[in-house]
Amino acid sequence: MLQILISGSSGFLGSNFRSYLMPFAKYKFITLSRSQSIDNTEDISWKLDQLLPNEINTVLHFAGKAHDFKKSDSKEYFEVNTKLSLRLFNAFLASNAVKFIFMSTVKASADSITGTLTEDTICQPLTAYGQSKYQAECEIQKLLVQYNILNPNKKKTLYILRPCIIHGPGNKGNLNLLFNLVSKGLPWPLGAFKNNRSFCSIENLMFILKELIDRDDIPSGIYNVADDEPLSTNELINLIATSQNRKPNIWILSKGIIEKIAKLGDKLHLPLNSERLHKLTSSYVVSNSKIKNALGKPLPVSSTAGLLKTFKYFNSI
Repeated sequence: MLQILISGSSGFLGSNFRSYLMPFAKYKFITLSRSQSIDNTEDISWKLDQLLPNEINTVLHFAGKAHDFKKSDSKEYFEVNTKLSLRLFNAFLASNAVKFIFMSTVKASADSITGTLTEDTICQPLTAYGQSKYQAECEIQKLLVQYNILNPNKKKTLYILRPCIIHGPGNKGNLNLLFNLVSKGLPWPLGAFKNNRSFCSIENLMFILKELIDRDDIPSGIYNVADDEPLSTNELINLIATSQNRKPNIWILSKGIIEKIAKLGDKLHLPLNSERLHKLTSSYVVSNSKIKNALGKPLPVSSTAGLLKTFKYFNSI
């Protein structure tokens, strides 16, 4: 039986992962959620010692402060995403567990990109969210190298996963906001802008995690995680409309006029300004070639099929 410690077990990723592996009898879970103890920084080391018994094989670190659009204190990102991750990783190094899977983010690499994001892209995170994840990545990799040099016969494995926008049942995020906008019958006025964005179905992510846990032939490293095909915002709106059996309402307005309105919004503090227009129409394409080559298997869910499942869930609530 494989015993797995999951931090952030009550969150979107943790709850989905437990449900995904529940049909398989060979897994046993030990859960650690922030609501239990992970916010208690004075006692966390003691509690982690108690939560990493000798039988644990793998540590899945999902817990963290997610990216938000509020002006959160940047120190909180580093307290949770960096320092707390290091506490858990040090507990892992002191245990008999052999695999550590750290859930990072593509934003640890870049907030905006030209072309396609790969694992070789030079990391230049701009936000506290991305910077705190990237700092955690760097520091736990250093600790792993030191440990494996000192313990050549008991080497440990580290997987750093950088998913793009994750979606699926139970998810609340940007896709939900777009879904609500389209569901109200409001027109999408930015149809003239062409973009492509990568997404990550929760099913594909869970499949990858199971492979990493079950197999011993996948090398340590950083892996981007994304569905195979990027989609444009116009395609997303079409899929939402399809999930509701109706026609999409996309307006093809002059890009020049839209851009002038956005510049006016910069001066008058309107809802549409240049920064928001860029976010709504920019591309963010992520390569999943490295993880697929390492697995030697195709991902189980296509981009379109995964998104339709997500929108079906949104329609049901």
